[in-house]
Amino acid sequence: MPFRRSEAALPLTPIAFEILLALADEPRHGYAIMLAVETRLQGRLPLRTGTLYRALARLVEDGFIEEIEGASTGDTRRRVYRMSKRGRAVARAETERLADQVAAARSRKLLPGRS
Repeated sequence: MPFRRSEAALPLTPIAFEILLALADEPRHGYAIMLAVETRLQGRLPLRTGTLYRALARLVEDGFIEEIEGASTGDTRRRVYRMSKRGRAVARAETERLADQVAAARSRKLLPGRS
């Protein structure tokens, strides 16, 4: 894959960003990713199985996540994913982009908090 700045991949879709958040601390299989997203968002972003696996395939294709070969989950049918170095850079850039938007909203008193 040719070199591209992380910002060139922005903005991420909400689902792609949530998947990267779910993988930020540890590798997970698809169902564990879905549970992590559902737990964090408490139903605010419905994530169906088909949507999840299409998003995972796209994130693998873009080089943001990688499937771990020979992952020891005890179940050979489960694919385990981890965030790649590029994925971490893109997630960081997206976080900074979103933080800037939140700061702008706060400065315009659209969101409570520090201005």
